[in-house]
Amino acid sequence: MQFSNILIHWYSINKRDLPWRNTKDPYAIWLSEIILQQTQVKQGLPYYNAFLEKYPTVFDLANADESEVLKLWQGLGYYSRARNLHSTAKGIAINFKGDFPNNYKDLIKLKGVGDYTASAIASICFNEAAAVVDGNVYRVLSRYFGVETPINSSKGAKEFKGLAQELIDKERPAEFNQAIMEFGAIQCTPKTPNCHICPFNKGCLAFNNKRIDELPVKIKSAKAKKKYFNFLVLISEDSKTFLQKREGRGIWQNLYQFPLVETKVEVDFDSFKETIESHTFLKQIDYDLSLYNDAPIIHKLSHQHLYTKFWILKVQKLIIDEAISVDEIQSLPVPILIGNFIENFNFE
Repeated sequence: MQFSNILIHWYSINKRDLPWRNTKDPYAIWLSEIILQQTQVKQGLPYYNAFLEKYPTVFDLANADESEVLKLWQGLGYYSRARNLHSTAKGIAINFKGDFPNNYKDLIKLKGVGDYTASAIASICFNEAAAVVDGNVYRVLSRYFGVETPINSSKGAKEFKGLAQELIDKERPAEFNQAIMEFGAIQCTPKTPNCHICPFNKGCLAFNNKRIDELPVKIKSAKAKKKYFNFLVLISEDSKTFLQKREGRGIWQNLYQFPLVETKVEVDFDSFKETIESHTFLKQIDYDLSLYNDAPIIHKLSHQHLYTKFWILKVQKLIIDEAISVDEIQSLPVPILIGNFIENFNFE
């Protein structure tokens, strides 16, 4: 109890004033947790506000078109979160008449809801003693208790969950969970935490053994693969262009992109021009080719780095049924890599 008492007292003094902390509405809590997965509060807050403004209830989100949801999500990355968000909203609206399950066991069955999110909703909204374990919690517990089990291993996940469950305040689970996450976010930070003002420094094994920088332990992931993306930005004299919707599973599913030519290595102007001579979109039409960026734009994803070039193809007319006005591009959901290009490029 001493650990939870110290933690909750610290939280009562130091917690940030965030909108999802002023509600017990499962929809709002669920929305905040999905947005904040792999996203910092500073970046996620505007998205949270935008989603609640546009979709104030789960029914509003369920009735939205997926492309609208993806467009509003644009820039957050990990777009499967947005697709799962939309799918789950439909399930809640149809199968549960808008009411979220009120316990961890049923919450975790929802699409896109894992142990962490189910625990957060169950504790905050329904006062269930289900401990949350995220990156912040891993860091706090591994340092304080000197746990060396890798946090990204199945053994580590089980061990830290068990430890958090032992520590959680059964009478105040919501406060405990929010407190330990907040403590990791603003006090027990990944780099250069101010341990000298930490209320746990006397008992913290990492601090007392000078191992703050060593914990938590994480197994190194495989080296990211390099991929070479070449986007064909077609522009006609009547200001038409063409984007394709990415189908199937994989990155950017259901988002739009310019026609893509992937090469094994970075290509120069002459070799690329030769490569695209037989491209479906370029047969039987004359075009003027230019390169937008001489140096590739490197877009880093979790398991791959995309070395990207945008090739501008000026044509007299686009003989493609799906061609759209360049003004319509802004309404399409696109990856942030494409979005940044659209924002900076002059289509006139």
